[in-house]
Amino acid sequence: MTITDLTSIFNALKALMVRYSPPLVVKGEDDSHYDLWSIKNVVIAERKRKEVFFAALIIQKSYVGFYFMPVYTDEEARSYFKPELLKILKGKSCFHIKKLDAELLAQVDAALQAGYLLYQQKGWI
Repeated sequence: MTITDLTSIFNALKALMVRYSPPLVVKGEDDSHYDLWSIKNVVIAERKRKEVFFAALIIQKSYVGFYFMPVYTDEEARSYFKPELLKILKGKSCFHIKKLDAELLAQVDAALQAGYLLYQQKGWI
């Protein structure tokens, strides 16, 4: 079954993301926006940071934006994605999701798991 209603897509993806809080912290949440951050003092590219963005969902006009920072912070993170997910990658870290089926949902789930492990390995969580 394919979901095309943006609110339903948002809710299905959010259900995957909420499993990571805690330890990740929700910094923004409403009916059309949800984001996760790691609140931890770290040094990234020789810069001190008090927090690290992990992922977000935002309902846009014609799609749900899935913003996934691990792909931005590590070049090898693209290897997490299968062709179906790469096809909807716009820019470096934003996926435009207009329809969602079980296969794409599983791919997003796998990417979240791999990204979370990457952040753990880097000591960002």
